[in-house]
Amino acid sequence: MLCFSRAFVFVAVIAAVPASIPAAAADDIPAWAHQAMEDFARWDAQNSWPEDSVLFVGSSTIRRWNTREYFPDLPVINRGFGGSWIAQVNHFIEETVLKYEPKVIVFYAGDNDVHGGETPEEVLAEYTRFVETVQERLGETPIVFMGIKPSRSRWSVWPDMAEANRLIEAYGEDKTHLHYFDTASPLLLPNGEPDSDLFLDDELHVNDAAYEIWTAELAPLLVELLNGDQES
Repeated sequence: MLCFSRAFVFVAVIAAVPASIPAAAADDIPAWAHQAMEDFARWDAQNSWPEDSVLFVGSSTIRRWNTREYFPDLPVINRGFGGSWIAQVNHFIEETVLKYEPKVIVFYAGDNDVHGGETPEEVLAEYTRFVETVQERLGETPIVFMGIKPSRSRWSVWPDMAEANRLIEAYGEDKTHLHYFDTASPLLLPNGEPDSDLFLDDELHVNDAAYEIWTAELAPLLVELLNGDQES
């Protein structure tokens, strides 16, 4: 398990959606999520996708990441759909992950879950379900969990987000195909609070400067995993 602090490219751009949804996300899938799946399917019907890809999946932090620009030399597929909870990623795992048989998966979700009232233990349980489903179909495909980020707009629930991150990092410690990426450290000021210079005006979504920091740290790891190095 690796912790970092800090192409053919195929990206589907989905319209902006609400930042959070009611609980019971897996049982009450909103219309915008179904629309996102239709948009992905329409794009796939008209285009091919790369083999042995790096697949990005999750909520708006993934959807807003311009992977075409930031990872120009990697075979990237972006299947982020904004507003999603981990339960919704699990619900649509066939449409967003399994059908592409990626070689590496980059996962960001859980932000909306905690903000919507889920406990850190519930977030871990949903992520465990994701990992186990991937393993059933794709074996020990490397998965990089991008830790839930801190933000001023959700600062009141940051302790629970940090605990969810801790649980997920611990879950992967003895599993060589699971990797934890620390998104939080580069976003925090010396006083421990989020750096507004790395966020959009909504104080929730990160800006290009933050993506540049994350990309610089993440890209070498993705190259190593694409080359089959699970231990690095």
